[in-house]
Amino acid sequence: MKRRTGAAILLAASLLAAAGAQAQQPATPATPGQNPLDVVPEKMPFNTPYGAPISLQKAEDAIHAAVAEANKRGWQLNIAVVDSGGNLVTFSRMDGAQLASISIAEHKARASAKFRRPTRFFEEAVQKGIAYIATLDDIVASRGGIPLIEDGKLIGAIGCSGGTGSQDEVICSAGAATINK
Repeated sequence: MKRRTGAAILLAASLLAAAGAQAQQPATPATPGQNPLDVVPEKMPFNTPYGAPISLQKAEDAIHAAVAEANKRGWQLNIAVVDSGGNLVTFSRMDGAQLASISIAEHKARASAKFRRPTRFFEEAVQKGIAYIATLDDIVASRGGIPLIEDGKLIGAIGCSGGTGSQDEVICSAGAATINK
């Protein structure tokens, strides 16, 4: 049983890396008849190193910027910031924000931190028919999760939920801009 689980995890990680390579860099193109997932990239995709966890002050600054942008647009959202390990640092639920989106905002932030990429990547993979992506633990295939990078290291991620995926992403981008400069 342990062997099967280990093999499944290894296979899933390999496939995710291959899909990431497809989206990130122009590796040797697939030859006619070759499965694009069989193309082996020369460099690791989404290889931003993990850094020290985001401070509460920086996490709150990101939330405040996101809330300001959402207020400017009249959108009520839930906004979560997690640290480099995917642990919740701070959260804000705007008045009138959808209750179901509380956990989704945190989940988007956590997925973005754990996989070191925006959750838009998973949405695009599903839209391209890369179905295995949905079998990976902690995936959210919806926009609105963005890594927070400081000095070339991932210190956390921000996740927003309550609007459409594109609205969530716009608000997360505003929050992320306080750190991702």
